[in-house]
Amino acid sequence: MNARSLELPTSALRLLAEAPHRLLFTIGAANLLLAMGWWTAWLLAARWPLFEAPSALIHAGWLHAIVMQYQVLPSFMFGFLLTVFPRWMNQPPLTRWQYLPVGIGLLGGQGLTLTSMMAGTPTLRAGAWLTIAGWSIGTMLLARLVWREAGRTWHAVSCLAAMCCGLIGLVLYAAYLHGASVLLMFAAIKIGSIAMLLPVFFTVCHRMIPFFAAGVIAGYQPLRPLAALAGFWAAALMHLGLEITHSYAWLWAADLPLVMIGSMLLWMWWPRGAAMPPLLRVLFAGFAWMPIAFALYAAQSLQYAVSGELLLGRAPAHALFIGYFTSLLVAMVTRVTQGHSGRPLVLGWVAGFAFVTVQLVAVMRVVAELRPDPYVWHAVAALGWMLAFTPWVVRSIGIYITPRVDGNPG
Repeated sequence: MNARSLELPTSALRLLAEAPHRLLFTIGAANLLLAMGWWTAWLLAARWPLFEAPSALIHAGWLHAIVMQYQVLPSFMFGFLLTVFPRWMNQPPLTRWQYLPVGIGLLGGQGLTLTSMMAGTPTLRAGAWLTIAGWSIGTMLLARLVWREAGRTWHAVSCLAAMCCGLIGLVLYAAYLHGASVLLMFAAIKIGSIAMLLPVFFTVCHRMIPFFAAGVIAGYQPLRPLAALAGFWAAALMHLGLEITHSYAWLWAADLPLVMIGSMLLWMWWPRGAAMPPLLRVLFAGFAWMPIAFALYAAQSLQYAVSGELLLGRAPAHALFIGYFTSLLVAMVTRVTQGHSGRPLVLGWVAGFAFVTVQLVAVMRVVAELRPDPYVWHAVAALGWMLAFTPWVVRSIGIYITPRVDGNPG
């Protein structure tokens, strides 16, 4: 191996450590394909036993939920929040030695979690605790920034509260792995969905969608009503409490307000009489999945109150996970990646293909709950996910390991 071939990887690694979003978006992208590669293989093997996929030490569906909620998506979330918190609060950017441990924890935690299928329970537990370690460091960094600013930026306070909820959920998961009640695992999954992921995505949309729209549409007035953020938190926590206590017949009481808040903001933010560029349009389309998801939750709750059956199964949850979270993941990460690499703020065909395919996957996964052989649809949807994200991940990582095209640092 010559000196030139050694220099290229060293340069790429150095660039990854230059900014939180470079490092943690790369880890998130790698985690995304690793996690969904295992889940796709498991679904294919469950439906068509032509081969044997590695089996999880706990229920495979639970492990899928934990990995996606606490290791895959949070890599992107910490990458974004550790980048923008100093900007939101006019504080110095974080140094690489502060955010490197966060990336090590999330990447190593998922690696050990997936390896545990061959290495055993101690490795699964180690994966949980390594994730907790990385998460704790990231949360402390965010908390210190909020403390220095005395909590004047409510979007930062909201995101910090959500990440603290996520830390609680992770500890409950670890407790379950050490022999505690299965109810803690159930609570960990619900906390990850409703008290951590949902508030972070909603809060970032509340702050950034009007900001992005104002940047590309002349005369646009960015509106961010804090009452909507407060009302959202109240309804989301009510939903969480009802889910954890299995009070499904009353979920509609929390979900209808969430439908109204999401629909109101979508109407309020929508540009009137102006053409939206594709990169902005996908943000609005992704956000629209939030009221759709909670409308499905509300409909299922009302049906359950009458019949005692959850007829839609996991359709509302996957409208939220794939429709809302995943659509916005593509839209937001693409926007940040383009802007922070000095590239034009355009969607591009790779991200456009990923976004459109994710919409099809979301619809397919929702409809699967109503089909007679749902595992066929689950497997096809997982394959569609891999098809959507593989080119997007490859392109994104290629950007993160190369210098900005405009020559600026970061």
